[in-house]
Amino acid sequence: MKQANIGNERRYKVALPLPLRQTYDYLCKSAEPLPQGVRVRVPFGQRQLVGYVVAEANDEPPGFELKSVAAVLDEQRLWPDDIWQLVRWSSDYYHHSLGDVAANSLPVLLRKGDAPEYLTETFYVLTDLGLAQSINDLKGAARQQQVLAALKHKPLRRSDLTDIGVTSAVLRTLQDKGWIEVREQAPAKPQSWQQKPSVLREQGHELNTEQAVAVSTINQQQKHSTLLLEGVTGSGKTEVYLQAMQPVLERGEQVLVLVPEIGLTPQTLQRFKERFDAPVVMLHSGMSDRERLNTWLDAKHGHAAIIIGTRSAVFTPCQKLGLIVVDEEHDLSYKQQDGFRYHARDIAIKRAALLNIPLVLGSATASLETLNNAVSKRFHWLKLGQRAGGAQMVKHELIDLKQQPIKAGISKILQEQIQVEIERGNQVLLFLNRRGFAPALMCHECGWLAQCHRCDAYYTVHKTHQQLQCHHCGSQQRIPRQCGSCGSPQMISHGVGTEQLEHSLKEMFPGRGVLRIDRDSTRRKGQLDDYLQKATNNEYPLLVGTQMLAKGHHFPNVTLVALLDVDGALYSADFRAAERLGQLYTQVAGRAGREHKAGKVVLQTHHPEHDLIQDLLNNGYSHFALTALAERQQSELPPFSYLALFRAEATDRDSVVQAMTQIQQLMPQVDGAFLLGPMPALMERKAGRYRYQLLLHCQSRKLRFQLIEHLLPQINALPLLKKVRWSLDIDPQDFS
Repeated sequence: MKQANIGNERRYKVALPLPLRQTYDYLCKSAEPLPQGVRVRVPFGQRQLVGYVVAEANDEPPGFELKSVAAVLDEQRLWPDDIWQLVRWSSDYYHHSLGDVAANSLPVLLRKGDAPEYLTETFYVLTDLGLAQSINDLKGAARQQQVLAALKHKPLRRSDLTDIGVTSAVLRTLQDKGWIEVREQAPAKPQSWQQKPSVLREQGHELNTEQAVAVSTINQQQKHSTLLLEGVTGSGKTEVYLQAMQPVLERGEQVLVLVPEIGLTPQTLQRFKERFDAPVVMLHSGMSDRERLNTWLDAKHGHAAIIIGTRSAVFTPCQKLGLIVVDEEHDLSYKQQDGFRYHARDIAIKRAALLNIPLVLGSATASLETLNNAVSKRFHWLKLGQRAGGAQMVKHELIDLKQQPIKAGISKILQEQIQVEIERGNQVLLFLNRRGFAPALMCHECGWLAQCHRCDAYYTVHKTHQQLQCHHCGSQQRIPRQCGSCGSPQMISHGVGTEQLEHSLKEMFPGRGVLRIDRDSTRRKGQLDDYLQKATNNEYPLLVGTQMLAKGHHFPNVTLVALLDVDGALYSADFRAAERLGQLYTQVAGRAGREHKAGKVVLQTHHPEHDLIQDLLNNGYSHFALTALAERQQSELPPFSYLALFRAEATDRDSVVQAMTQIQQLMPQVDGAFLLGPMPALMERKAGRYRYQLLLHCQSRKLRFQLIEHLLPQINALPLLKKVRWSLDIDPQDFS
């Protein structure tokens, strides 16, 4: 073994937040060896970077003068053992830089080298004038009333108010009146929740037989096990979570709950706060850096009992974690699509194993990977087949668009059904996963289509801003007055988007409110929560939305749900398209008839006879998914094989094809593995760059790991790979 010390200096292997997986040697004066994982600030070229000590070096020193660590930032590493092991495992499994994985697992301020200490935050507080106001005098201003009532209890952060649907406009109004003001202060530490006589604020709902079996089974797990809680939409999965969490909290242990998107956290937060007399915190990208650090510290030190968060919250350290819940486990949002391309569900499974604790995966539409683990008994399979609270199962109807007149994507028969429901005082939700006014602008004379100059895609028409926008690269321009080919002024919109649908519904049903919820209409902070609250309160009879509305929202007055156009998924080149269509249909359909009102879901299609549609509507998602699973097994597709996707892109097509070809030539001939490609991505040119792919298909995870470990050093040595952007995606979910 080579001496790690040089004089009174020690030599360390340091992982840096860079794309390459190698470590870098640095010298550091230290009487005792630095612990693994501590942060150090080191010189790197002209920059100073925050790196992470991997080990004290015991190999042959390099033949050049080493640089010294500029500063040791921690006495002990910031993570507990389970998170550091998780970071190391993730780096290996995804073949990704350890330094980048470590950085991604930390709040931004800690990545930058700040101390792990509580920071002051901006809080809203009541002024003396505000305290003197009578809340009952504000009955015509419900949001102002809500803010004053909330602030009478304690100061709140901006994100706390956003979480309950309060907009910036409401806060400005109250500030202008002199009733509230902003102060900088440190967050108050809550009373130790572990010392309270009871963690319950209110008793849980009475469970049906299936729910009771699920709660009992979860609570019997004394060590690591993964449980799939598969329940039809509206079956009461959240109530199962809540009652399964109660004994965990009573033992003084914490619970981590992952949700796919920020939009789902406020309503989840509200239910948990109403049930438990214990601190509930949220972690998501909508928080300020200071808020995120303080919340991270609350979880680490055990001040937070329940941590609700989106994808990256899976790495949140906890003092004593007793249960992990991954809600809507099938959701694509759990997979990071750039940089460190991890899947939060899979990392949660590994974390639960490291801690020897149970993990619950919840979904009405389980992914085929999870379903396969349940079928093969690697996971416990808990089923909720009936809707909770007396809610009725929805009825399904197909409308053959070939037999119907259509206006703005709505068939005549659907228009009549909408009329009936809104006259009864009910709400109708129309789903169209295509934002904007129209997906294309076309010349009526020659058929020319306005195409993005940087992508292989057509511009989307946005009438509100009188713009053409590319939804892939973000480029935009004014809507042209004449054809770019023949010069004709006869320009027409082609197809229907949510913006046009909203406009048409206002014409079809004059005087009836239409609420559109998509990424364009909810850009302002707090607007999504405000719109969801209005939808829940039945302030608008007609709701128009994209996929944002398909995910777990509870609208008690929606009795009719219509999917206007999903035919594109029936003939997609992506082998997962059928699975996602089934999930989308089932999730959207689940917004109908949530309480005591009967619900109905209508699917408009030009292909009513298609096998996928017939199976889904006649037999339900579970049968549909098991059929798809059998087809995957026959075709040797995941989860019966294991994929890795090499991606490369460059402004020059020849360079990227040549680079992919060189990687292909490095692939050894091995039984149980083959390489497909090089082939263009489903959209070959995006943002001015040509994109090509190689797909590695293996019969086992072990073989995939060995092959990639063999290939990566050779790939990194290819001179041409330095001229293109390339990446590796393990278990890819998106091939576009």
